Formats: sequence, structure tokens, C-alpha cells
Amino acid sequence: MSPSPARRPSFRDVFAVPEFRALWLSYVLSGGGDRLALVALTLLVYGRTRSPLLAAVTFAAGFVPYLFGGMFLSGLADRLPRRSVMVGCDLLRFLLVGAMLAPGVPLAAMIALLYAVTLLQPPFDASRSAIVREMMGADRYPLANAVIQTTSRSVLVVGTAAAGFVVALAGARPALGVDAATFVASALLIQLGVRTRPALAPDGGGPGPLGQLTEGVRLVFCDPALRTLMALGWLAAFYEVPEGIAAPYAGRLGGGAVAAGLLLATSQLGAAISTPLFTKKIGPLTRLRWMGPMAVLSCGILAVTVLRPDLIVSMALFALSNSFAMYQVAANTAFVERIPNEKRGQAFGLANAGLVVGQGVAFAVAGAAAEVVPPSTVVALSGGIGALIACGLALRWRGMSPAVGRHTARHLGREASLAGRTPIQSGSL
Repeated sequence: MSPSPARRPSFRDVFAVPEFRALWLSYVLSGGGDRLALVALTLLVYGRTRSPLLAAVTFAAGFVPYLFGGMFLSGLADRLPRRSVMVGCDLLRFLLVGAMLAPGVPLAAMIALLYAVTLLQPPFDASRSAIVREMMGADRYPLANAVIQTTSRSVLVVGTAAAGFVVALAGARPALGVDAATFVASALLIQLGVRTRPALAPDGGGPGPLGQLTEGVRLVFCDPALRTLMALGWLAAFYEVPEGIAAPYAGRLGGGAVAAGLLLATSQLGAAISTPLFTKKIGPLTRLRWMGPMAVLSCGILAVTVLRPDLIVSMALFALSNSFAMYQVAANTAFVERIPNEKRGQAFGLANAGLVVGQGVAFAVAGAAAEVVPPSTVVALSGGIGALIACGLALRWRGMSPAVGRHTARHLGREASLAGRTPIQSGSL
């Protein structure tokens, strides 16, 4: 089913694709379970140790292994059938999370198992991202991407808010049990609802993991536009610092697990609301023009926490900061359209690995800093540094064409003509 060429695609067109519905539902289930388990373990560690550093390191344990998985395992999405990669990763993660439920497992072992679970996330994410682009085509992909990002934010809102209540009322074990069950459900949905597609390098052809890694690094880092787009994505490491130190931030304000869950939830609420509106109502050329300023605002707003606001104001600031993170839809779409399909898995893996590892490092550094200065000061410093970097990236993007790549230029020109606009020429951002 394809949208009419006489109008812009809609979110209804996206959900009209049965494969996308199955993939979307699987993401809701497994993403919600993951968030519940990660937040539960973080709050459990903080509750037992009262250490902001250990809490942040626990939270980072769900991110740091992404570096190795992103570098060496994401290429599986280009060498093997992508549906098989997703199903296999889900089943292996079910076994690992199930091991956390064994009686008497110490905290250190749980964190180690969490590292192993995270190691399998990059090939799953790379396969999902690449297959969504195959399902949707160029016209509907920005909307499908917005749906995935909005769903991610919504899952974070519900999962993190629920995690605080679950830990407070029942402890971490029920959260881990839910997480294990969602992996099985996700694997079934993908196996039954997503059609198989042949591997892009059949019969073991093409380079091995190291060769793919080398090709991916060359592709991504030797292209100035791809470097800039990827760096804009990596800014999330700065404006999402409040997540990593939510427990000590809430504790300094006199709150407990519920307050920490609310801070984590509202930090995602702004983007959950703004992203679909931004993608549907704003044209593709305008989205590309606004990327830089919105990236600056997403970080700069956090500098206000230097004034040490109360819980309600902090929640509002975190939501407003993340509402400007909707620029990530435009950055992601431009990044995808510049990369050939047979190399998207590795490229996605590298970009996502840098983002996730950057977040993990930022959380750990923020946690260490929160040991000696107020958490509100740590958030303000992170936002200020991120805003300065965003200014440099915005200026660099101003000198580039908004239509990144020839295919994207044709696509943007077509959408701009539907909106009654003329595509902007190179250098006129």
C-alpha cells in the first residue's frame, strides 16, 4: 500500500503497513521491559549503597557495552537476514535476563549480565533501523522514524515512572521477570509479523567483521556531512545527563524512588509530544534548517538548573529541553538517505555505538561530579558544554546543503513542491 503521490504521507500510511505494526508492537514490549529493568537495578543499587557514583555506573552498565556490540556485531545486519538477527538477539537476551532471576544472584553479577544483554542490542537496533527503511521507502521513512522515536520516548515515560513504583512496592525482581517475558513476545511478533529478506552478502560473501568495521569507519568519518549529522545525534549525551543522576537529583530535593521516576519520565515527555508534530507539520527542508538552533536549545535550557530549582520546575525544564530533541528526526533521516542499503547496518551500529557509549560515559562522569557538587550544578554544566558544541555544529551545518545526497535532494525537492515551496540551494541554510 503506497500513499497517493498527490499528497504527503501520513502516520496512517505508516501504520497501514502490517510489518511495521508488528515491529512497532515488539519494540513497545521489549523497550518497556528493558527500561523497567534498567531503572529498577539503578534504584536498587542506589538504595543499598546511597552512592551517586555507583548508581550512575549501574545505569551506564546498560550503555557502555554498546561500543563493542556496535563496532563488531552491527555488521550482522548486513551479512545475515535482518529478521533472523532480531529474533536471535531477543531469544538470547531472554536467557540472560532470566539468569538474573536466579535466587541469590549478587548485584555485581546482575550488572555483568546487564552488560551482556546490552552487547546484543546493537545488532538488533541496526537490523530494525535498516529494515524499517526497506519497509517504508523514502517518502514514509521520516514519519516511521518519528513514530519509533516518539514510541521510544513514550516507553521511557511509562517505563521509568512505573519503575519507581514497582521498586518501591515490590522490589527489582518483578521488573526483571517482566523484561524477560517481553523478549519472548517480541521475538514471536517479529518472526510471525515481519517477512524474511535475504542477506545482502549471501553465502558468507563480503568482508568479515573487521573488514566491515573498517569500511564503516571510512564511510562515516570521511564524509563531512555524515560526521556533522552523527555529531548532532551524539549531543544527546549532554542533554540526557539528568537521566543518569535522577536518583541523587531527586534525593537532594528530598524525594525518593517515585520522585526519581517522575524526573526520568518528564525528561522524555517533551519529545514524546513534540516529535510527531514536528515531523508531520514541518516540511523536510525546514526541519533541516532548524536542526542547529534546536540542538543548541536542547542543551542550553539545562543551564537554568544552576539556580537549583525545585522538583516541579526541574521536571518542566527537563521536558522543555527534550522537546527540542525532535531535531534528531531530521538528522537521522538525512544520515540514512546518504548511506547505501548494504552498508546501513554497520553505519547504524557505529553511529548508535558512539551515541550510547557517550551517554554512558556522560552518566558516569556526572555521577562522579555529583559526589562533590550539587546534582543541579552538574546538569547545568553539562547543558552549557553541550550548547557550546552545538553552536559549532550548527555553524558547520549552515555551510552545507540541506539536501544531503542526491537521492535526498530529489526526495526533498518532491516534498517541497507538494508543499508549494522551492528547494533551497546549497549554502543557503
